[in-house]
Formats: sequence, C-alpha cells, structure tokens
Amino acid sequence: MTPHELKKLLQSKGLEIYRTTAEEVILADRVRDNLLMDSGVAVRVAPLAIRLIVRAQSSVFPGEDADRLFTRVRATAQAAFAAGFSETQTKVVAILDPGDRSRTLDTAHELWLERSVSSLDALEPEVRAALALSKTAT
Repeated sequence: MTPHELKKLLQSKGLEIYRTTAEEVILADRVRDNLLMDSGVAVRVAPLAIRLIVRAQSSVFPGEDADRLFTRVRATAQAAFAAGFSETQTKVVAILDPGDRSRTLDTAHELWLERSVSSLDALEPEVRAALALSKTAT
C-alpha cells in the first residue's frame, strides 16, 4: 500500500489528514472549525503501525530540566504504554517564532511511541483510540 492509498482509506473512514509523507499519513486534529493542526498521531505504511508523539513544553514547567520534563512526558504516556505502545525515541524540539526564525519561543520535549497494527481492518479503531489518548503533559 502506498501513502496515497492509505490516505484515501483513512479519509473514507472519516478521519482528517494533516499531511502525507513518503512513509506515513499524519492525522489532523481540529481544535476549532477553522483550525487544523497536527494531532501527534500518524500511520506508518510499512510495516503498518501507529506513531504517537507525547510532549511537554518547557514554558508550562518553568525551571525544570530535560530529565524532569521527560519524566512528566512518560507519566502522561502511561495509557499509551498500557495500550501496547513502545518508546522509540526522544527529541528536544525548538519552537521557533514564525515571524523571526532566529528566535526560539519555547522548547518541546517529545516522546515518540509506536504500535504495530495487525491488519487494515484493525486500523481504524486503533487510530481512533490513539487520537483519544492524552498527548500533552500538563
């Protein structure tokens, strides 16, 4: 299956797409009717898997170091771990000012998780379950 075919399948199931890459289809989250955002959930084409990103932003927890922020992120991800997701990597991502790319507004500490999906028939309910998981440490 190609990413384009996977995108069409997910759309036919009523899911909104944020972006499609050569390896995956990133699902959308609509926080308001006119605002479409990356949901932190994507479906990888081969092998078929769901990718989930859980994050904590430094500005929400002033003064905490990266180790403490990743501890918070892992605590937030407990439901994902219970649902069979495994940690694949961590990233520290600068959130840049869109008006001045030389200025950093915040820093996100991201935990990337993944879960294999056994079949296309199992995909939709598992994607919907992933979309419902908490993805931001508060």
